[in-house]
Amino acid sequence: MTVTDRTSVLAEALGGASLLARGFVLVFTRRRLFLLGALPPLITSVIFLALLITEIGNLDRVIPHYPAWIRVLIGIGAVGGSMLIMVLVFTAVTLAIGGPAYEKISDLVERELGAAPREVEEPMVRSVPRSIRQSIGLLLASLAGALAFALLGLVPILGQTVIPVLSAGFGSWMLIIELIATPFQRRGLLRIADRRSAMARRRARTLGFAVPTFLLMAIPFISVLAFPAAAAGATMLARDLLRSDP
Repeated sequence: MTVTDRTSVLAEALGGASLLARGFVLVFTRRRLFLLGALPPLITSVIFLALLITEIGNLDRVIPHYPAWIRVLIGIGAVGGSMLIMVLVFTAVTLAIGGPAYEKISDLVERELGAAPREVEEPMVRSVPRSIRQSIGLLLASLAGALAFALLGLVPILGQTVIPVLSAGFGSWMLIIELIATPFQRRGLLRIADRRSAMARRRARTLGFAVPTFLLMAIPFISVLAFPAAAAGATMLARDLLRSDP
């Protein structure tokens, strides 16, 4: 990779990160919209934090007879895998609970930036089963990935250095597949494959937005502040991705 290529990749990644910052500005300057978008993740944060504390508190009962260093490795792997799953399931549940709020945020972004598309209507008898199928598919893929990373996290040194980075990258990618669903569906692009294909064409920009979003979502209650901004930024990202489509 040449210096120019590296500069271009860095610029794309920074451009992606700037979309999250713009999302924060947009929702924080509209207090009622922010409060509406923050309520669903507040509810789910309380539930998921309680589950995580329960898991950590019961680790000693699950792995009581191993040497201390093995128990530490297993604990790190279990908590790391759980965090990955929790962020992704947290996102799916929050989007389900607060769907109308995030659609309103997405619509506001479309109108603010101009050239908003005419929404493609899909009958409810088709949209509901499709959404359920897609959510289950993403959840199963996330569970498989989390299990693999949790097992790899048990490998000494590698499991405490490289694997957390790869796990965050995987979680970030899966997270954005969920977050950009609304603007894609608004344009009649209903398949997960449509989203993945567009993300792959501008991978650096997608990850530049996805990684900081994922890391913020992984912090209990910070995610309450981040979720409305992520919904706004994801709409901006979707517009960028679709603008670059052939």
